Amino acid sequence: MARNVAAEYSKGTLGEFLRLSPQDLERARAERRPELDRETLAAALREYHRDLGTLDANVEALLTRLSHPESRVVVTGQQAGLLTGPAYSVHKGAGAALLAQKLNTDDAPVVAVYWVASQDHDAEEVASTTLLDLNETLHRLTLDVPAGVPVGRVAWRDEWTAEVLTLLERFEAPAEHRAAVRARIERAISGNGSPRTGYADVFARLIHGLLAPAGLLVLDPMHPALARLMAPALARELEQPLTSSERIEDAAERLSTAGFTPQLRRPAGATNLFVEEQDSQRRLLRFDGQTFSTDTRAYTRADLRARLDADPTRLTPAAGLRPAVQDTLLPTLAFVVGPGEIAYGAQLKDVYPLHGLQQPLLWPRLSVTWLEPNVARLLRRLHATAAEVQADPEGVLGRALARERGAGAVAAGRLQSLEAELEQLITDLAQLDPTLVGAAERTRRRTLPRVAHLQRQAASALARAEDERSGQLTRLNKHLLPNGVPQEREMNFLTYLLKHGETPLRQLLALDAGFVGEVEIS
Repeated sequence: MARNVAAEYSKGTLGEFLRLSPQDLERARAERRPELDRETLAAALREYHRDLGTLDANVEALLTRLSHPESRVVVTGQQAGLLTGPAYSVHKGAGAALLAQKLNTDDAPVVAVYWVASQDHDAEEVASTTLLDLNETLHRLTLDVPAGVPVGRVAWRDEWTAEVLTLLERFEAPAEHRAAVRARIERAISGNGSPRTGYADVFARLIHGLLAPAGLLVLDPMHPALARLMAPALARELEQPLTSSERIEDAAERLSTAGFTPQLRRPAGATNLFVEEQDSQRRLLRFDGQTFSTDTRAYTRADLRARLDADPTRLTPAAGLRPAVQDTLLPTLAFVVGPGEIAYGAQLKDVYPLHGLQQPLLWPRLSVTWLEPNVARLLRRLHATAAEVQADPEGVLGRALARERGAGAVAAGRLQSLEAELEQLITDLAQLDPTLVGAAERTRRRTLPRVAHLQRQAASALARAEDERSGQLTRLNKHLLPNGVPQEREMNFLTYLLKHGETPLRQLLALDAGFVGEVEIS
């Protein structure tokens, strides 16, 4: 079984692959970025927030802090999912804001920034969202977002507004909470008259509306003022277009040798750059040593430089380059990331020096599983955690029912007793005839897994029978494993605001920056 990069990173044992560990927060805090023009960065972000319709006194205060010559940034980011997408998109932003609050001082200000991944072109990743109402009805909304087009180019459509509002009308929740969420969404769509009316803009305004009180700026890399600041990094990449890919592949081989599964692979000739072509499709650039090409046409280096000069939003970084480009723009102290992004990061340490940088600290994101009151009560009755249910919902419920009914056949202790009995039997047989030990041990190895399997089948049968009567298993799955996916990766955070008002948001913003666990909505 492959080793887990994120788990090893949390122990501080990946120094070969990641420059800093979570234990190096103070070291990261002590590092400086004196070469970065913070005033120009703040001016570009001011222009973006003005265009987004979110420039207010709070944003201006954050930009003033960012302009300080010793300022640093805690950055996080996510694809621009529908209505904020899965809950962890909001959790990441909250964690970044909380970490920035913790590290901020007057002499060395720290500002949280949410990078809206508007350059991404995977429509399937951003077009859907899931919400659960008070009637335990799962609502799944999917919009027809065009495939292959950077989401930052996709204009928000009136028919999408109608679909969202129809969902809200069907959603069973207290009228006052539903009205408040509807107002949030309508403000995000209208932008208070902002000229920016794209799909990514709606996401950015929703994230900003939720998390601005905690001290968060949003950043869209496709905004012209910001794209211009990143253009020099992309121009550098054009000069040695395969070097970053070679370094990523080298890290992949070393990770494989160490027992990990690499997340990034760069086939021969693949660069870490995408170009947006005339048909609006974003395509990977390849390089054969002399000529660049996509699946549709060839380019010279001069062609791409001219395109970058004319419109820097048309040339964009792939996953293997994006963090380094991000950090050429920002004075990053820490990058708040999920487990998959940590695995990506383990291949990128040697990409940073190509751009005159060192890899920043990767900070594991805040993670919350929300427990609504009815689910919290059920978990207490089952003597189980949400994580245990997510790992084995039928087993947790079935074993709890067996305990209640005094049915010890499926208890873990029963299997342990059987194992002890078999071990003693083998010892006794060995004293009578040592030649029987091998056969007895093989019998033990076959018997225990088969009995454990039968116990799991019995527990599952109990759970399904109870579910037919009371719906407990269905309820647990809808809340904790909606559509078969762990809650945080599927359920929209707005679900909880719709049903419980602002309480979940207040609870989220009262957590520690590194919190991982379950929160009962009170």
